[in-house]
Order: sequence, then structure tokens, then C-alpha cells
Amino acid sequence: MGFLLMSPWMALMILKIIPNYRAKERVLRWFFRNETVDAFNQKSEVFCKHVVPALIRPKALAEIQQHIAEGSTVVVISASAENWVRPWCAAFGLNCLATQLEIKNNRITGNISGFNCYGAEKEKRIRACYILSDFDEIIAYGDSRGDLEMLALANQQYYKPFRI
Repeated sequence: MGFLLMSPWMALMILKIIPNYRAKERVLRWFFRNETVDAFNQKSEVFCKHVVPALIRPKALAEIQQHIAEGSTVVVISASAENWVRPWCAAFGLNCLATQLEIKNNRITGNISGFNCYGAEKEKRIRACYILSDFDEIIAYGDSRGDLEMLALANQQYYKPFRI
């Protein structure tokens, strides 16, 4: 029901009438506003354990595991809420940069804290956390328009490499 009610906002985003972060905030407010941080994080843990593995393409997971085995620094950079990405990353020992949610009085507001980790914001966060010249090689994988600025930072860029 919630997704049906939110569909006009998603349509406005797809038509580029409103920016994606505005639609995302509407959806987040509908589903999570006033949820305690602890309850939200518990749901995020369940999501990471039971849902995310089915969302990760097997070839992508194999590539991640190969980079880990080679001792590479692996960073997942996502526009998704950090709460529901970080537990999956932690299970593999990966670094995580993602959209942070606003919290007031230990409750989720449904608003984004700072900026949505999308497009130019991904590049900004990478540069804030890493000195790129410290790396001999930077390999980036992306699968949406929001990844293009991140991909431009890399020596090796792979756009939608794991799609069938």
C-alpha cells in the first residue's frame, strides 16, 4: 500500500520533475518516520542477512571476494541508507560510504542527513575519505547514472559489468 501511495513521487522523480533525494525522503518518511534507531537497525540487520544476499549478483560477489583475497581496499558506495548497507559490508570486512539518515531524539525522521550519496556526492565522499594518489590502481564498478562521477575517478571503470 505504501509503495502505491508513493508512486506519484517516484513518477515525478523518473520524469526528473523532482530530484531523487526528495522522492527518497518521501518514501523514507512514509515507512520509517518516528521509528527508533534501535528498531530500524534491527530491521536493517535482518534485511542484510536475508534480503541483500539475493540482491547481489553472484559474479559481483565473486569479484569482491577476489579483491579481498588480493588484499585490496574494497569500498561499497551506495545511495541506499547506510543502516541497511553497512551490516552487509561489515560481514565481508568492506568499507561503506552511503546515505546517512537524520536522527532526532533517537528516532528516524525520514530525512537525509547531509546529502544523498548519489552522483557527485559519491565522488565527494570518496575524496573526503581517501587520498586517491595513495593507490596504485583504482577499480570502480557501477550500475546507474549515480555512479558516473565515481567511475571517472578510476583507472579501470566497469559500468554494468555483472548484468546478464
